Amino acid sequence: MPARSTTLTVNGREMTFPLDPRVTLLDALREHAGLTGTKKGCDQGQCGACTVLVDGRRVLACLTLAMQAEGHGVTTIEGLRDEDGGLHPLQAAFVEHDAFQCGYCTPGQILSALACIREGHAATDGEIREYMSGNICRCGAYPNIVAAVRDAAGRLSGEAAR
Repeated sequence: MPARSTTLTVNGREMTFPLDPRVTLLDALREHAGLTGTKKGCDQGQCGACTVLVDGRRVLACLTLAMQAEGHGVTTIEGLRDEDGGLHPLQAAFVEHDAFQCGYCTPGQILSALACIREGHAATDGEIREYMSGNICRCGAYPNIVAAVRDAAGRLSGEAAR
């Protein structure tokens, strides 16, 4: 298929690429935009490593065509920095609670956690576990991930979960 000019708004910045209509959002982000924070895990929508936010809602970038994201705001892990370049409160909570080991799943975990908090599903540990269940951690850092999400939910409650 011939390439088509595709414009994506990623982390507040417009980017235009000639893309085959079959290119996934994951491949567009990694291979065309150079944003490698979003990870390719299973490439089948089962592990959550590729989770990004589209208009604030979590999506699996490996199952989403890049063209489907046109006209929508895409947020990747690179887009969570503070205005001064520091860590987002959720990223800081992951560091403080040692909520990662190898770190491969961490970008997807953090973006999924942010959506979980924004959606109001971080009131209890059980609720956090339920709404984070689509994100697999092969290292088994789940107790620390839950603690980090709980901590960040508390921190962000006064900031409207930015």
